Amino acid sequence: MHKSRFTSAVIAAAVVGAGFTGYSAAQFTSPALAEPVRLEAPAVAPGFANVVEAVSPAVVSVRVRAQVEPVSDRSFGREFGSPFEDLPESHPFRRFFDREFGDRFEDRRFGQRGPDRPRRARPISQGSGFFISGDGFLVTNNHVIDNGSEFTVIMNDGTEYDAELVGADPRTDLAVLKVDENREFTYVEFGDDFATRVGDWVVAVGNPFGLGGTVTAGIVSARGRDIGAGPYDDFLQIDAAVNRGNSGGPTFNLSGEVVGVNTAIFSPSGGNVGIAFAVPASVAKDVVSDLIDDGMVERGWLGVRIQPVTDEIAEALGLERTEGAIVADPEEGAPAATAGIRAGDVITAVNGETVEGPRELSRSIAAFDPGTDVTITVQRDGEARDIDVELGELPTEMALDTRGETTPDEQVEPSTLDELGMTVVPAEEGDGVLITDVEPDSPAFQAGIRPGDIIREVNNVAVASAGELEERIGEVADQGRGAALLRLEGENASRFVAVPLPQG
Repeated sequence: MHKSRFTSAVIAAAVVGAGFTGYSAAQFTSPALAEPVRLEAPAVAPGFANVVEAVSPAVVSVRVRAQVEPVSDRSFGREFGSPFEDLPESHPFRRFFDREFGDRFEDRRFGQRGPDRPRRARPISQGSGFFISGDGFLVTNNHVIDNGSEFTVIMNDGTEYDAELVGADPRTDLAVLKVDENREFTYVEFGDDFATRVGDWVVAVGNPFGLGGTVTAGIVSARGRDIGAGPYDDFLQIDAAVNRGNSGGPTFNLSGEVVGVNTAIFSPSGGNVGIAFAVPASVAKDVVSDLIDDGMVERGWLGVRIQPVTDEIAEALGLERTEGAIVADPEEGAPAATAGIRAGDVITAVNGETVEGPRELSRSIAAFDPGTDVTITVQRDGEARDIDVELGELPTEMALDTRGETTPDEQVEPSTLDELGMTVVPAEEGDGVLITDVEPDSPAFQAGIRPGDIIREVNNVAVASAGELEERIGEVADQGRGAALLRLEGENASRFVAVPLPQG
């Protein structure tokens, strides 16, 4: 070691002595690096006692019951006797039933009715909620009150009040109840969830497992989660412990404002695993306001089935960006079809506001009142077009068109498209070709095409035979595109699929 240091010193001296001055001393040191991220940590970890003490009186438990039909002696056999009726006479359950209830059961069989008993209410669910006004309006989940007829609100101190259902919105899983009592309730307000960042502390208060007021804390884990609950999914994800019974309870920021309504959990085990989802306050505030004013939520309706624009679809259509929502099927007679929007149009903007994908389009349209005139920007045949649409009212239930199975004409010779790996015959009803076979691991199979699908269009041009299909795919390939866009009809709906084309 001493020898190594000595040698280094001699070499350095020799270099200096030789007049080598082309580099500065700084250039012999390590290059400068960017400073690492450093934040001043709080001296004391944040506590939640002040928040909990302030908001807890506004958080309640919600108990839901459902009425059952009047009970009479005649109905007794229906409820309890019918399982024994088919047993052998020697069976002990049959002998017990005949001895204890046989007369009443025989009365029922011969139509003799005993006196009706009072209607009974049976418990069906229990969840959480919170007051949003001093006069007794409170928020909970739709799935908590669904199918209920009697609602009881249990305060933090154990006091119970009857409540009436004001309105519910299944699409966002929100509901509003009203307690009519001559008193002033402690209530909380919705905050600005857009100001809530991933990593911010939040506090969840609710009624897990029916235990009563329980507090848990955590952070916002993510924003804008789509969990497949509905077309307006835009959940906050939190890691505060949320369990059964927490549904409908609030998630607070450290200012005591409601930033979310606890709605769902991800749990393979049925208990908390640190992944819970809350309806953002920005969504809940508007829905709750509509429910209080009208008892329902009215939303604008365009009337289209849509799907995302994937890289493959963008390639097939020659689009520069994978944004917007492609129209798979405009519903007949709906506002979109009436205004001229067609299958294959890619909706890129609403009133000049860019549409990133199907979720953004659904939320954007739903934010308008029925009857509102909006301008829809679409990409069609490589050009942008503005289409004016008067929105309708979103139906309470969307009826899906169904059709029976289509069987190919046995006299028609199937055609095989070897390059795509599928066999087709002309469709019996309307234009298009019916796919009868798809080879495993073929381009068609990998794109999600299956036997029974009907190809209606290739890059927005209708096809009616295998020859037209091959011709149109060849034209797309001649244009230098790496994929062809097929509009398929499945059992219940239309969809677009981009199939890679052979190169070279």
